[in-house]
Amino acid sequence: MVSLSILELGRVRQGFDRRTALDDARALGRHAEALGYTRLWVAEHHNMPAVTTAATSLVVAHIAAGTTTLRVGAGGIMLPNHAPYVIAEQFGTLATLFPGRIDLGLGRAPGTDQLTLRALRRDPAAADNFPQDVLELQAYLGPVRPGQRIEAVPGSGSLVPLWILGSSTFGAQLAAHLGLPYGFASHFAPQSLDAAMAIYRQQFTPSAQLASSYALAGINVIAAETDDEARRLATSQQMSFADIFRGTRGLTRPPIDDIDAYWSPNERAQASQMLACSIIGGPATVRAGLQRFVERTRADELMIVSDIYDTDRRHRSFEIIAEVTGCKPASVPAG
Repeated sequence: MVSLSILELGRVRQGFDRRTALDDARALGRHAEALGYTRLWVAEHHNMPAVTTAATSLVVAHIAAGTTTLRVGAGGIMLPNHAPYVIAEQFGTLATLFPGRIDLGLGRAPGTDQLTLRALRRDPAAADNFPQDVLELQAYLGPVRPGQRIEAVPGSGSLVPLWILGSSTFGAQLAAHLGLPYGFASHFAPQSLDAAMAIYRQQFTPSAQLASSYALAGINVIAAETDDEARRLATSQQMSFADIFRGTRGLTRPPIDDIDAYWSPNERAQASQMLACSIIGGPATVRAGLQRFVERTRADELMIVSDIYDTDRRHRSFEIIAEVTGCKPASVPAG
């Protein structure tokens, strides 16, 4: 089985506060480390009441400080929202504090709505400069060159491994061209998964960071002792997606017995399309589903999203996933 990792959003649950969400993320990091997961990433999202990972580098530091061997990073930093120089300073600092454990995944989407983008003081057209910004950031994280007058301190010489993240073929082409590892967001945007993976492998050019292609795919997995229990736990994520379509984003809700009593047929259809790469069930169902997904994608690594309200049941979900796959610390590229 391929290596397993986790994507974390620091979700705020109904009945709990934001500090609890951030501490839950740190506790999950410790749990993942003990189970043999390779890395835990947090994603940059803004203006979302249930998501506490907007200040991504700070959350990475919080989780890394609570673990010892787990790779921790951004999955990802939405680079058009930031000056590459500032990101080089932030992640250079993280790499200095936690050497050999920091990853930097980069995306070109804003991670928010247009109104919030204006509050970030960013030009929507900044996404057009994404390839150039990646190269600028990479240079700041590399060795200082003769005559270089602007240095990221700390950051220069840290060689923090970069990843290109995306949900379309654009990111696949860029990752292949630059010789960087690639992560596809199939956990919420699965439509171009197969095409993107094929393009990335076909067009990959070796680089100083990576000798051969390395592809990661996101997937939702809700694991429990039985299929029925898993289906009930999955309703928390399903309600969150229904709320997105309604424009009423709120905190993560406890699971319910009948999801069809909550969402409309149209909301169900929309959510089913976005959550097409999902496995919900007991150990046997999860094992078979993961095997099919790996056979389909030939992914080198899976980034698991297990969006469950109760923290004990969420931890148990990751335990079951590790058990059925034989998850253990593996030798994989840092980037």
